[in-house]
Amino acid sequence: MEHYQPDTLDEKILCLIANNARLPFLEVARACHVSGAAIHQRVQRLTNQGILKGTEYVVDPEKIGYTTCAYVGLNLKNPEFFEDVIKALENMPEVVECHFTTGKYDLLIKLYAKSNNHLLDIIHNKLSPLGLSRTETMISFRQAIKRQIPIV
Repeated sequence: MEHYQPDTLDEKILCLIANNARLPFLEVARACHVSGAAIHQRVQRLTNQGILKGTEYVVDPEKIGYTTCAYVGLNLKNPEFFEDVIKALENMPEVVECHFTTGKYDLLIKLYAKSNNHLLDIIHNKLSPLGLSRTETMISFRQAIKRQIPIV
């Protein structure tokens, strides 16, 4: 995979919009001392190259009743069912991330539940039937750091 080497202008644009995706291009242009059209072209190129991956609103899970955040390590009984397990996880709205990992888990998922009882229900009634040999659950009390990768 080829890595893109941003120039100084791209770095400044990325720093500005990574901190605030709703920042108008004209404000970015003023901060970068270039035209709005130049910013638009640069952002379009960065998007086309896959460096920028869209803009999004982020829903706060707690505000809509999902007060329990958990990471669950999954071990499959039979590795040939990876794809089936992934498809099942994609259909569980509580699962927000899934990673193939090295170490003691085959997969590591992040999920949100409305309560600890809801979490227990997810583990017993949604995850266990997937053909898992074992799970290990870690509840997150609070997210201490969340940020974009720095542009250096």
